[in-house]
Amino acid sequence: MRVFSTIVSSSTRIRRDLFSFLSLFHSQAKSIPTRIPMGSGEQSLRQSLSEKLSAVEAQGNAVRALKASGAGKPEIEAAVVLLNKLKIEKAAVEKQLQASVSGDGGSADGVLSREAFRQAGVNTLERRLFFIPSFKIYRGVAGLYDYGPPGCAVKSNVLQFWRQHFVLEENMLEVDCPCVTPEVVLKASGHVDKFTDLMVKDEKTGTCYRADHLLKDYCNEKLQKDLTISAEKAAELKHVLALLDDLSPEELGAKIKEYGITAPDTKNPLSDPYPFNLMFQTSIGPSGLIPGYMRPETAQGIFVNFKDLYYYNGNKLPFAAAQIGQAFRNEISPRQGLLRVREFTLAEIEHFVDPENKSHPKFSDIANLEFLMFPREEQMSGQSAKKLCIGEAVAKGIVNNETLGYFIGRVYLFLTRLGIDPERLRFRQHLANEMAHYAADCWDAEIECSYGWIECVGIADRSAYDLRAHSDKSGVPLVAQEKFSEPREVEKLVIAPVKKELGLAFKGTQKNVVEALEAMNEKEAMEMKAALESKGEVEFYVCTLGKNVTVKKNMLSISKEKKKEHQRVFTPSVIEPSFGIGRIIYCLYEHCFFMRPSKAGDEQLNLFRFPPLVAPIKCTVFPLVQNQQYEEVTKVISKELTSAGISHKIDITGTSIGKRYARTDELGVPFAITVDSATSVTIRERDSKDQVRVSLEEAASVVSSVVEGRKTWKDVWASFPHHSSGCSDE
Repeated sequence: MRVFSTIVSSSTRIRRDLFSFLSLFHSQAKSIPTRIPMGSGEQSLRQSLSEKLSAVEAQGNAVRALKASGAGKPEIEAAVVLLNKLKIEKAAVEKQLQASVSGDGGSADGVLSREAFRQAGVNTLERRLFFIPSFKIYRGVAGLYDYGPPGCAVKSNVLQFWRQHFVLEENMLEVDCPCVTPEVVLKASGHVDKFTDLMVKDEKTGTCYRADHLLKDYCNEKLQKDLTISAEKAAELKHVLALLDDLSPEELGAKIKEYGITAPDTKNPLSDPYPFNLMFQTSIGPSGLIPGYMRPETAQGIFVNFKDLYYYNGNKLPFAAAQIGQAFRNEISPRQGLLRVREFTLAEIEHFVDPENKSHPKFSDIANLEFLMFPREEQMSGQSAKKLCIGEAVAKGIVNNETLGYFIGRVYLFLTRLGIDPERLRFRQHLANEMAHYAADCWDAEIECSYGWIECVGIADRSAYDLRAHSDKSGVPLVAQEKFSEPREVEKLVIAPVKKELGLAFKGTQKNVVEALEAMNEKEAMEMKAALESKGEVEFYVCTLGKNVTVKKNMLSISKEKKKEHQRVFTPSVIEPSFGIGRIIYCLYEHCFFMRPSKAGDEQLNLFRFPPLVAPIKCTVFPLVQNQQYEEVTKVISKELTSAGISHKIDITGTSIGKRYARTDELGVPFAITVDSATSVTIRERDSKDQVRVSLEEAASVVSSVVEGRKTWKDVWASFPHHSSGCSDE
């Protein structure tokens, strides 16, 4: 669209240009959409908004110039009409851009914004005691939460299903290890030296903040709320967000200074970023001589017990060990409710497998599952997650191996059966800069909620790193054996560091370099050997130091030796699915939270559409009115529900049946039995509000059959008379 670049004083020239402008506008009006097509990306929306802003500014100047030149009223009015039209178009593009960057998707059309939706849900969760801030009467402590009765029930149901779905169905070995862990264990695993986040301090008050969170908040704030930034600036901010986890302390500090980021509470300047170890430190015993930490994960307890678990399993691979327990991380600035806390429940699996055979006998069970996957190539090229068949993803090498693919499929089934929306669940592959050097492949199950995409499950092929680290530190070989029927001549890789030369070169960090060299796989070692022979030295990344070092030819020898062996001794690889239970539960709350109008239409009623599997209470029992006979019937039904193991609640208050339904809908109770006769009752289903009439003797068994998954509500609806109650529902 043509805009004025110059405003001249001549009235004739202005009128001529304005006429040309109006003619051009009207001639193109049919081809210019007043709304950018939904398929347009954020970049084109920003570009369009920039053009609209320029057009509005130019037309405003034209109107002012016409007025200053004493132009006629019709000409001025025509120019004002065009200005208003351009402003409306600008506002429309602004609205679309705001929806695009915030994900609110048209809140002006009656849909709650993410923040309003979240607040409504959290208010309901806290009011109904699903969870509340810990130590509330003392104003609480950030990052610590208590689960109330319904929250405990939901958590218990989730963990019970986790045990059923993984431990029982996969024949895993469950263990329970202490939360207090000696320092030597976490030193071997790398947590003491590397389990850190970068922190900055308010230079005047000393208040601490997590540095990457401040930079992330700044970028998101600009992208979501400053609609005037250029497409180029938006691309720069998105690039910073993509590389956030890979920024060094110096790079992070430079970005904070470049963008003028200050302390959120005081606007005071911030210190340079520095590492802060996230583990809670303690000491074991009264002498204080045995340093320890509260465990940051449950996995290490499984790794150090590998030898005994392997023996318990008949010295056979593969096998998996599982553990559910509390973990602790001293977060710098916890936020986002249950998503980032200082004490939380983890459910972790360590599946030990032969590194030379990562096939899985049950892979065909899940091979045809199709769901959203986000491989690293798509992330790097700016594409979106797309639906892939997991069997195809493994066959094409997108997922490294069958066992990893099998667990990705099983995690998908677990989460969707809990009630997670499949359309808001994706599996994102780690980028190269996110992966540890020893990892073969890593995927995160991410669930979309009002905070965006949240990592809730990590599924990683950690190779043999963990067992090797604990073998080296403890001196106890954590290995498996494969006995041969006949002796075999095998070629073995021998990596022999020359410790004297390494000590002279690296002094205090010699041990880290030696450990990293000895942990190389055959491919890495032979590539290093070739490089050393041709160049005399090579750059080598040491994970525990977080940097490259220069290794020279005289510092180690790498060779292959032929030997006859009766058995193969090897360190197993580990496939690790790790579940953040609190995060899964919070996302489940959001995915199950809905609002619907009351019968009178004068208020919005909250409800949680929990599947019966996880609902905190499966059924409520209501006598329609306060009546001795009805209350006796209620007691009979309650006894039968208890015998069937169905959690339930009785409400004999005098409030209307509609209000009682609404109260239990807000707790997510899927079924309500209403006693309105001595011989039969009605069963109401929460989501549809449909009711059927069943005999008194059948009531408990009908509810039990649906709760336990033997029948669906559709089956019940088809089997019993439908009930049209005269009593008010909501």
